[in-house]
Amino acid sequence: MSTRIHHDLVIVGAGSGNSMITPEMDNWSIGMVEEGAFGGTCLNRGCIPTKMLVYPADLALQATQGHRLGVSTSFQDADWPAIRDRIFGRVDAISDGGKNYRLSVPNVTVYPARGVFTGPHAMRADDREFTADRFVLAVGARPMIPVVPGLDPTLGPVVPFHTSDTIMRVDELPRHLVIVGGGFIANELAHVFAALGSRVTVINRSGRLLGAQDRDVSDRYTASVSERYELLLGAQLDRVTTDSGDISVHLSDGRSATGDVLLVATGRVANGDLLAPALTGLLLGEHGTIIVDHHGRTSVPGIWSIGDANGRHMLKHMANGEARIVTHNLMHPTDLKSFEQRPAPSAVFAHPQIGTIGLTEQQARDSGSPFVAITHDYGGAAWGWAMEDTASFCKLIGDPDTGMLLGAHVIGSQASTLVSLLVQGMYLGNTIEQMAHDVVYIHPAPSEVIEQALLKLLDGFDTYRKNLQAR
Repeated sequence: MSTRIHHDLVIVGAGSGNSMITPEMDNWSIGMVEEGAFGGTCLNRGCIPTKMLVYPADLALQATQGHRLGVSTSFQDADWPAIRDRIFGRVDAISDGGKNYRLSVPNVTVYPARGVFTGPHAMRADDREFTADRFVLAVGARPMIPVVPGLDPTLGPVVPFHTSDTIMRVDELPRHLVIVGGGFIANELAHVFAALGSRVTVINRSGRLLGAQDRDVSDRYTASVSERYELLLGAQLDRVTTDSGDISVHLSDGRSATGDVLLVATGRVANGDLLAPALTGLLLGEHGTIIVDHHGRTSVPGIWSIGDANGRHMLKHMANGEARIVTHNLMHPTDLKSFEQRPAPSAVFAHPQIGTIGLTEQQARDSGSPFVAITHDYGGAAWGWAMEDTASFCKLIGDPDTGMLLGAHVIGSQASTLVSLLVQGMYLGNTIEQMAHDVVYIHPAPSEVIEQALLKLLDGFDTYRKNLQAR
């Protein structure tokens, strides 16, 4: 039987968790447990490779649209292996470099296997057992697979399918890619493969795509992409079958779609349940999330959790922020810092692109507090004229009593960048008046769309107050 090793700290998961080892910990014995590639979801099968796919997809799509501006451009074809190898030639090298570096650090022991708890503050990875005073669980999340025949092994044979973990490494472009799911992963990958030459069908149980977005944004997005690929919306998944190499997805209303490749992108489930959490007393929430307080502490003293594993946001930039907070808290247990409580900004890198922060209009209405919501088209600014953009817009939601911005939603070119102007204002505590009048916006840059939307919201406040006085 192996001898147990004792560590001062064990980090389970080498995504954002790998950034937590600082020079302050040079005197600590540290264990790093990672069964997969270093760098986590973002580097290996998430944010970074998808964005490296989105960029050439954007170029390919733009090449088909030059005629609107009097330019003769066209898209010929895509060298998929070259696109894929450019991405993973870089990503895989970075991942391997991260692991090799950790192997070279004297006070760090790398456990390249899945870690499972065996008792209070005790864990096993393969045949190696160890204990620790402190654990940080940064184990991420995995694709959620629907419980239907053809996908769930408990209901019969499983047909071949991909998830976001595998689809980006396929050997050739699908002839007809069928995607099940309507969230950001499904839509980013639908854009990529459609732009690069695949026929694409997207299946979603809701009647619209990106249903978590503001309704106006979701409706505009759904209408826009319906012109690029087939949508089968508003029905439940019934079963998945295969015949002669093709895969068919059957819906509860009798409709179906058949293609040569199936992508299942129906959400993510946190990996907390894979740790044998009950053996150390760890409490889990819905979908395997590890329950934490605002300092990152779990239900077990000395055990912390960050990132997708705790389910607070499932966004890489938020996981990095949590990693910094928990690193501080580990080193300064009498001076604990709290996780970011302000709204989390996010983006969907599809086409059209979406950037968002804060409340949707429905959430503002449900709160029962006063609000004003406006939309402002890209076409209201000179930059929008230049692009002949008649579909994109910025939507703002503000509190007329405090003058503060409650939510911002941008759909269109550079949306993730444009919304960042509003993220900065919200995080700095600026009022809408300050953001609109105390900043000089370049004319005729894309940012002028934001300036004009802020001014329009101020006009909305004035109208709200006049109506209130007239009652």
